[in-house]
Amino acid sequence: MTTTRTLAIPGGRLSYEVRGAGPVLVITGAPMAGADFVPLAEAMAGDYTVVTHDPRGISGSVLDDPAQDSTPELRADDLALLLDALGAESADVFGSSGGAVTGLALVARHPARVRTLVAHEPPSLELLPDAADQRAATEDIIATYHRDGVWAAFAKFMATAGFDQGDEGAPAGPPGEPTEQMLADSARFFAHELRGTTRYVPDVAALKAAPARVVVGIGDESGGLVTYRTSVALAELLGTTPTEFPGDHGGFIGRTEEFAAVLRKVLAG
Repeated sequence: MTTTRTLAIPGGRLSYEVRGAGPVLVITGAPMAGADFVPLAEAMAGDYTVVTHDPRGISGSVLDDPAQDSTPELRADDLALLLDALGAESADVFGSSGGAVTGLALVARHPARVRTLVAHEPPSLELLPDAADQRAATEDIIATYHRDGVWAAFAKFMATAGFDQGDEGAPAGPPGEPTEQMLADSARFFAHELRGTTRYVPDVAALKAAPARVVVGIGDESGGLVTYRTSVALAELLGTTPTEFPGDHGGFIGRTEEFAAVLRKVLAG
């Protein structure tokens, strides 16, 4: 059974779904909406109370001020409020892409609320030796959006990130005929989320000091992606080894059952 709920957050309201039974597992993305994680959530719901949500400003999670930027810190605070609403003192968290950055901010800001964080391919570009070049490329993508629109920015984003145009799991929306909501979410990603997410610098000292276990996830087919490099860099700073998951950046979409099996094993410790 799946229930859909709404939660008041500072400056807006958050739409989320709850399914399954057992320990709480929050699955979070950015900018991917909760709907993109439904197959993974259903695969995990036999063992966990799985919570998926639309991050602030995306899909069903609306803001009073649509021009407000989305930052990892704001999204992390939203997740803490979500745990409050669930009556959960702590939870396991799976974060993908920008959601992995959200998870890192959650552990740093609310360390007691997370048991295990699986940070799957966080785009933490500031950790790379060529961070200045990556920053410039990100600014160029954003400028392209404002000048030429969503699809021009999306194509440039895909190329910069290392995706082939047909790859699943790309953060600006799935392939196929775009809906009005997909276009709106993509526009928000480029205008109000991409910069804040990629410029976030994980607080490594806080992550190491937190009671939470932080696991860096990396796709076994992600070798050509910039998020492979950022994941390796983060794991090195944490003094850990990345855990391989099936597929690439969107492995939870293309290889859901295999992905869920690995996630289940990681969460079990």
